[in-house]
Amino acid sequence: MIMCATILNVNRNNLLVRDNATSQEVIVHTSCTCNFHVNERINIVYNGRMTMSLPPQISAIRIIRLPFNMCL
Repeated sequence: MIMCATILNVNRNNLLVRDNATSQEVIVHTSCTCNFHVNERINIVYNGRMTMSLPPQISAIRIIRLPFNMCL
């Protein structure tokens, strides 16, 4: 699955994002967050599994940085 999202917060091993389709906040687990910044738009490729926690959590397979107003 692919989620188009906006980064709200960058932490050591995860990103807090807002899903642009649902406006839901989601924690994205990833091995490297050093190149990402708040307010960037990204596409997150993940396996479709999402926890039922608040906020929900997913594990990224791949994260793709997008131009300012673009979502795939």
